[in-house]
Amino acid sequence: MGLISEVLLLPFAPVRGSVWVIGQVLQEAERIYYDPATVRAELGRLEERLDAGEITEDEFDRMEDELLDRLEIATRRSAPTDDGTTR
Repeated sequence: MGLISEVLLLPFAPVRGSVWVIGQVLQEAERIYYDPATVRAELGRLEERLDAGEITEDEFDRMEDELLDRLEIATRRSAPTDDGTTR
């Protein structure tokens, strides 16, 4: 069955390859997006923008909340599970 299914599915190989590549790109983008160092750097830039008067206090509060949520998710993702692995 393995050889026959591979031959029959051969025309779909480019699609399967593309799906794999997209999955890898998405995984890397999520890793960067939730990286605590990245989030902390963005918090620093956000504070600089507030100090420079580029954004209002309300905008700062909203964006800061979003970044802190990301940081919380990143912390939960990197926390070890019961079996000792990370999520």
